[in-house]
Amino acid sequence: MMSLLSSSSLKFSSLFSGSRTLFTATPDYFKITPQLWREPLKKKKRADPAVEKQKLDRRRKNLEKEIRILKKSADQFKPIDELEVSSVIKNNLELRKRLVPKLSLEEEIRRRRIERKWCQYKTNQHDQDFINIDNAIKASERALVELKEVSEDLYLEAIQLDLQLLPFRCEGPLRTPPVEGYEAMDGDYKDITKKWE
Repeated sequence: MMSLLSSSSLKFSSLFSGSRTLFTATPDYFKITPQLWREPLKKKKRADPAVEKQKLDRRRKNLEKEIRILKKSADQFKPIDELEVSSVIKNNLELRKRLVPKLSLEEEIRRRRIERKWCQYKTNQHDQDFINIDNAIKASERALVELKEVSEDLYLEAIQLDLQLLPFRCEGPLRTPPVEGYEAMDGDYKDITKKWE
């Protein structure tokens, strides 16, 4: 049997010597190698040194030109339309100036006192809010403890979330289902991006 397989593999290899070969490692394992097609290597063309030098010179000149252009526009920033002031406003700048009257010493002292009083009032209000919230939390905790001692069922009912506290009602789907067979049209796109060179 082994001699039969080895002779058949020799026949196959002689048939496919140009493209593939067939060999076996064991009697029940046949394997074909991949095709090994090759073509001759292309000869490198010998370029004229003068032509090569001209190409390099052209490339260097183009790079130098681009560097010069970049250096010219290095100090220029992209204009922002929202920050540009129109020439009408620039011309009427003197008319738009507002004269702020200088406050007297008494008025400045009065305003500072008012600001200080307002700050104290808001600080006291903020502290009082925290105290009221803390008192409410402590009172509810005490009430729950006493309710648990009185009745376990009422305590369990009391600690349940009240879903009616903030009522929410929603009707129907929030998004419509897709329409079968509908093909959306492609919209027109206009590129209005400004380009600066």
